Amino acid sequence: MAGNSFGTLFKLSTFGESHGAAIGGTIDGCPAGIQLDLDLIQRDMDRRKPGQSAIVTQRKEPDTVKFLSGIFEGKTTGTPIGFIIENSNQKSKDYSHIKNTYRPSHADYTYDKKYGNRDYRGGGRSSARETACRVVAGAVAKQVISSIKITAYTSAVGDIQLDRKYHELNFDNIERNPVRCPDPATAEKMESFIKEIRSQGDTVGGIVECVIENVPAGLGEPVFDKLHAQLGKAMLSINAVKGFEYGSGFSGSALKGSEHNDLFNKDGSTKTNYSGGIQGGISNGMDIYFRVAFKPVATIMQKQETIDAKGEKVEMQGKGRHDPCVVPRAVPIVEAMAALVLADFFLLNKVTKI
Repeated sequence: MAGNSFGTLFKLSTFGESHGAAIGGTIDGCPAGIQLDLDLIQRDMDRRKPGQSAIVTQRKEPDTVKFLSGIFEGKTTGTPIGFIIENSNQKSKDYSHIKNTYRPSHADYTYDKKYGNRDYRGGGRSSARETACRVVAGAVAKQVISSIKITAYTSAVGDIQLDRKYHELNFDNIERNPVRCPDPATAEKMESFIKEIRSQGDTVGGIVECVIENVPAGLGEPVFDKLHAQLGKAMLSINAVKGFEYGSGFSGSALKGSEHNDLFNKDGSTKTNYSGGIQGGISNGMDIYFRVAFKPVATIMQKQETIDAKGEKVEMQGKGRHDPCVVPRAVPIVEAMAALVLADFFLLNKVTKI
């Protein structure tokens, strides 16, 4: 199966299915001598894990990461870092009703057409459970680039949007509510809305914003491997993501050049930051900021018409434990993927300067 690896020098490869014995991965290219704080890694895992609040899936997984190689006496050895996360709360019977049925907007149909065989238990390899592996690797990457600060948060759930810029927010509030919105009043509205949606047997999407601070100028490779192109690829590889924009994004297309240009200060910083910290595909030292749009979770607890493997129309209804809104648990995943990109370019930059 192709497409199981991400990165050039700092590289992650993952394996496993939602209802298999375990999921896991290998991190290759991590420099030797990095003192790893395993508690920080587990903290990010706890931010992503299911069952953490009333507004997420109630699947109960401890999501304790077990490192198998590449770390000795608390430091990285420079060899591949292998790890696993055991699946301890599978309920495969919750999916027996879709063994021969394709769920609308899921990967069931496409996996069947591509491979001729699919693991219908929770979507198998297509399940968002795979993203736990990314969070492990991202938490390691954060410690490789420890001077760079990556902060993601929920900025929209459905049509409830946070109307303040990131520099106006108190990021300390992000982990103080289950929605992970830094504005308490907006967070309360979002939480109530998600609960209402869940009671209807439905789901809702939203937006995660991310800010990367203290990025040195010069990260990124021109032409095909631009920094923003790799960030876009990273975000669009996350389950349920439907859109990515950085800097001024789509709104910048309505401006004139005289309005959009970021004029320089004497120290090389810019008076504005419509560029989103990236110019010519290379970081310019300003904050990098971007937005990631997530669709509503495809599994809903309402009856829907679909087709089975024979092409016959059938009626189905979702069962089991599912997120009514994936956005709160996606926050650490967005951070992790951003960290993987930045760590990779950080190491590539060292190579190009040798």
